[in-house]
Amino acid sequence: MTKKFLLIVFLLTCQTLSSFAQCAMCRATVENNISNGENSLGSGLNTGILYLLSMPYLAITLLAYLWYRHSKNKKKQFKLLIEK
Repeated sequence: MTKKFLLIVFLLTCQTLSSFAQCAMCRATVENNISNGENSLGSGLNTGILYLLSMPYLAITLLAYLWYRHSKNKKKQFKLLIEK
């Protein structure tokens, strides 16, 4: 179960790394900089947007894992108490 979960998380992470998106203001800034001759800003903005997008999903995944592990340990302790 854990290996399947980690594989799914890894595949979803790899899928989001290849996607690039920009908001309207970021797009206008990049277009303005490209017209002025600067090409490096667009790549940095895309990376920053993806970084900000991924953090909430990683936090939720971490909380879900910790909750799952805690409930699993609690079930194990409950079973031990019942068997005694």
